[in-house]
Amino acid sequence: MSDILVPAMGESITEGTISKWLVKEGDSVGQGDVLLELETDKVNLEISAEEAGVVQKILRQEGETVSIGEALGLIESGGSGNTGGAGAEEAAATKAPEAPPVATTPATAVAEKAAPPIPSNSNGGNQTASPSARKLARERGIDLEQVQGKDPLGRVFQGDVKTHTNSAEFARATSTAPASSATNKPAAPSPSQTEYSKPVERQRMSRRRATIAKRLVEAQQTAAMLTTFNEVDMTAILDVRKRRKDKFKEKHDVGLGFMSFFTKAVVGALKQFPTVNAEINGDDIVLKKYYDIGIAVSAKEGLVVPVVRDADRLGFAEIEKSIAELAGKARSNSLSLADLQGGTFTITNGGIFGSLLSTPILNTPQVGILGMHKIQLRPIAIDEERMENRPMMYIALSYDHRIIDGSEAVRFLVTVKELLEDPESLLLEG
Repeated sequence: MSDILVPAMGESITEGTISKWLVKEGDSVGQGDVLLELETDKVNLEISAEEAGVVQKILRQEGETVSIGEALGLIESGGSGNTGGAGAEEAAATKAPEAPPVATTPATAVAEKAAPPIPSNSNGGNQTASPSARKLARERGIDLEQVQGKDPLGRVFQGDVKTHTNSAEFARATSTAPASSATNKPAAPSPSQTEYSKPVERQRMSRRRATIAKRLVEAQQTAAMLTTFNEVDMTAILDVRKRRKDKFKEKHDVGLGFMSFFTKAVVGALKQFPTVNAEINGDDIVLKKYYDIGIAVSAKEGLVVPVVRDADRLGFAEIEKSIAELAGKARSNSLSLADLQGGTFTITNGGIFGSLLSTPILNTPQVGILGMHKIQLRPIAIDEERMENRPMMYIALSYDHRIIDGSEAVRFLVTVKELLEDPESLLLEG
């Protein structure tokens, strides 16, 4: 018998949420077969079987939050199990009866409360509890020996403590509730129970979306964030792309997009203004001597920021290939933690969705983020007498005013503008 355990997922990730089980109890699995998908704050992980056998028990269900090292299920080595379809149903029908579910009626809940606790093993339940279960029990003042787990080996997990708490609260409520009468008034509904007069659909926020929301709020609360704006005449870049895109595609097997120009321009400006390529660590400013540029990508489950490593050492084709590869991983949900960690500055392009102007939020602990926007023809004064329609783009730099002065931020953005309007300079400065 072996446990299906939550693996270590990186130094910054301590727990995850079970998004989907791909097997059922009684299924036969081979070594390396994917058993379930685990959603974390940054990426989704697949947990595979470490040995061949039969899935004897699933201990944690979809939607539950689990910690590193926690057991999710049990696999019995060897033997034969279900292969799906009718066979799976027959095996389920012949299985030994399981323990009754947690009480869901007032009568059984009260009876369960009054009944003496059944120890899960000779050592006592509190000696076989997971760390997360111990922590939750301490916070709620619960004696773990009173908690009856579902694990056949007698172990107690976080979900068991939650179930015990809910059952106890329900039992207290039903035992102390007064008899119903015409004078009783219904309690005011909580916000989560509010009834809407028109049709709505309630969706649980995904773990990644909740993390994005938390980090964005933290960025606004912890950084002295300010945004400065400028505009870029994209005529020269559009001319280069028009003349070179076919040969570039033929030679490098990748398209010549705008992002490589902006990445090169950002690197050139960061070299001139190193504080924008820094972060705050306590009372220290950490100036980074490398240029790992994060490129914001919109994926199905939310925005992710994979990182192009050592962008200052890459040519246009290498940057375009890196961005295309990372964007493909993001959209197929196959990014690894290494793809997302360690960026020094971020570029985000709202222009691909039609945004004309916006104020990007910092990707902490970074202190700068550049926002690109839609290219739009606008009349521009060439001199005192001439006007021309030029392809113009607004650009925005959000920065942490704690270490970046306003004049430095403005000059950084002007440098980006000048490099973009003279693409040949990118070969020298970027």
